[in-house]
Amino acid sequence: MENNVKIFREAKNITQTELAEKSGISLRTVQRIEAGNALKGFTLKVLAESLDTEPENLIIKPQETLIDRAKLINLAALSGLIIPFGGVIFPLILTYRTKDLKNKMLGQDIVVVQILLSFFFSVLMIVSPFIQKGLSLKFPLFIVPLVAMIFIKLFIIIKNGISLNQHKKTFIQLNISIL
Repeated sequence: MENNVKIFREAKNITQTELAEKSGISLRTVQRIEAGNALKGFTLKVLAESLDTEPENLIIKPQETLIDRAKLINLAALSGLIIPFGGVIFPLILTYRTKDLKNKMLGQDIVVVQILLSFFFSVLMIVSPFIQKGLSLKFPLFIVPLVAMIFIKLFIIIKNGISLNQHKKTFIQLNISIL
């Protein structure tokens, strides 16, 4: 039976070793549980206490694996094609307002990628006129990163959507906590 131990542990920014020490169970047991071994009884209780949650929150019930909110967050990233930095702002708001930890973690992955893309392409857009002038080009060079940004963002959003549907995870996973 699957469980949320890894998600709760990562949300608290603690290692498996730290969780084992805090709960009083062995590191190997923590590793086995995060790999999918059954979580019950005393182990369930001490891990829940160590992670400051209720035991029932650590056990995944079949209906809890819904990731509709993460799909909405991914779709909200499309707003960045119309509104400058909308691909960061709207997914960030949706992620911040998400209560479900799994969807929140998926939302964070989506937002971090959008932030990195926005930063990278903003720098390219700022630098491109200087490069254009330095190379004495008549072609407006800023169009190249602009078109590239549109296609790369579309590609990542589509791949995230496919990955969320098929594997219940994002296409690019950076595991950086922002909230």
